[in-house]
Amino acid sequence: MSKADNIFIEMCRGIINDGVSSKGEIVRAKWDDGTPAHTIKKFCVVNRYDLSEEFPILTLRPTNLKAAIDEILWIWQKKSNNIKELNSHIWDSWADENSSIGTAYGYQLGIKDKYNEGEFDQVDRVLYDLKHNPYSRRIITNIYNHHDLHSMNLYPCAYSMTFNVTGRKLNAILNQRSQDILVANNWNVVQYAVLVHMFAQVSGLEVGEFVHVIADAHIYDRHIPLIKELIDRTPYPAPKLSINPNKKDFYDFKIEDFVLEGYQSGEQIKKIPVAV
Repeated sequence: MSKADNIFIEMCRGIINDGVSSKGEIVRAKWDDGTPAHTIKKFCVVNRYDLSEEFPILTLRPTNLKAAIDEILWIWQKKSNNIKELNSHIWDSWADENSSIGTAYGYQLGIKDKYNEGEFDQVDRVLYDLKHNPYSRRIITNIYNHHDLHSMNLYPCAYSMTFNVTGRKLNAILNQRSQDILVANNWNVVQYAVLVHMFAQVSGLEVGEFVHVIADAHIYDRHIPLIKELIDRTPYPAPKLSINPNKKDFYDFKIEDFVLEGYQSGEQIKKIPVAV
């Protein structure tokens, strides 16, 4: 049985059973019919995944690995804010007439700054430190740039990564200000688990723990029946992630370099309503 499924099930049960409803509060998000999209939430959910034991993809329902990797490469490798450079349409609602999402996500990672060792953007600084100073306690990225928030079409949800090498294992913490659990939880877990795998491989390290910290972990009111049905399913064993071992440069990775072996899952949940 997949440990990622058990973590997801326990998190959802905790939110539903012990969470706080936003009913009576003024909420920004709306459903397509204009109805306020209320949630039930828990503050500061922390989930830990040992990447050396298994790859944390849900088996309760399928997560599209290729699309998830495509987006993480769009942000971290291409450092792009143009949706035309992304194969999926998940950012279309936030793009302007120039297909840009503004100064958000990949744009922030691509801003260069000067250091004692040279000029780097945030991604290249991480890659440099993992090779030259892996035991540093300062290997951090942060895209929640208050100076540029006014020109972001969407404020970053997953905004900060902290990398920490213990022995020969690369560990990481993802900080996320807010998350729609049904729509985005395992999508983000899969993406950043893959990112840790990539950084470890090109740095000559092994994967360790991935820790996901969610400040506002919420389930929308219209998602609660879908979540309840989902967590009643029986999980399958975790699949194995295989990565092309010949890739030694982070910027050489392609979607086809990643393969899930033995991935079984329950049926997909179709037509999930999305609050905007």
